[in-house]
Amino acid sequence: MTQLLPIDDFWQAHGPILDVRSPGEYAQGHLPDAVSFPLFSDDERAQVGTCYKQQGKETAIELGLELVGPKMAGLVKQAKVLAPDRRVRVHCWRGGMRRGAVGWLLETSGLEVKLLAGGYKSFRQWVRSTLATHRQVVVVGGMTGTGKTDILHALRQLGEQVLDLEGLANHRGSSYGALMLPPQPSTEQYENLIAEQWLEFGPQRPVWIEAESFRVGTCRVPSETMAQMESAHTVEVIRSESERLDILVDVYGQANPDELVAATQRLEKRLGGLRTQEAVQHIKRGELAAAAAIILTYYDRTYRHDLDRRGKQIPTVDVSEMSALQAAKFLRCQVSQWGWITADL
Repeated sequence: MTQLLPIDDFWQAHGPILDVRSPGEYAQGHLPDAVSFPLFSDDERAQVGTCYKQQGKETAIELGLELVGPKMAGLVKQAKVLAPDRRVRVHCWRGGMRRGAVGWLLETSGLEVKLLAGGYKSFRQWVRSTLATHRQVVVVGGMTGTGKTDILHALRQLGEQVLDLEGLANHRGSSYGALMLPPQPSTEQYENLIAEQWLEFGPQRPVWIEAESFRVGTCRVPSETMAQMESAHTVEVIRSESERLDILVDVYGQANPDELVAATQRLEKRLGGLRTQEAVQHIKRGELAAAAAIILTYYDRTYRHDLDRRGKQIPTVDVSEMSALQAAKFLRCQVSQWGWITADL
């Protein structure tokens, strides 16, 4: 007999998560690690929906059965490949007919099936409540090229709790942020991924987050996360300009020059026509450090303007000449000495 579980129990249960919604629904947002296991294609779902509105529920069900019938054997075979131990978790949008139909089919075929009460809609409600859970947050700021992301990764290596907003967004948060990275998730999926990690963070230890604006590329940082970041302690890491240029060249040195040029041209209104053209010429000649020095004039000005707007005094930690790991250890020690966290580091 299929079991109907609330989200917390469903999340902890065994077996692959089969998302039986259409591919388009899955692409918009899904449970992390869920497998797209559609009962209907996007077109078929639209057909059934139109039939329901125009001809009623009974006729729509009959159409759905006609569409699903030829697929049933294939669905069972696919599920058994995905779940060699014969245990699966299944959900649809609200816990309706699609979930019930697939659950019945797989259970009849010998699989142990657990269903998500309330479907994906209940998961999204869980996401909102999870993101609102308070944590001790330490925000790491700093000008472009100071190696903040590498420091966060080093903090994670040291066993610290780290939320990498840029990593989850597949974007570095600037005009150049998408270069050499996979496509970005939808904002909805971005929230799902953040909530999954937020759930794992303990309340007695800090969560380190890089300072970000409300957007990372096309992804919007959840309002709940931004609220905690804005009320959190913030520290600014600083490095010499020469080190910053070296870091930027190291990060973007393997990028396609044409894509670097295009990203630079997107800054023309803010950087100015003359400086933009100078930077573009440097890129075309392979002089990335010279190009970066010009581009930093815009990013540094923007960073300082944002600090002035906030009217917030932020302590600095000079990590010049330090590796990311050395900087992480030093930063952790400083934050501990300032008494920003309640647990021992």
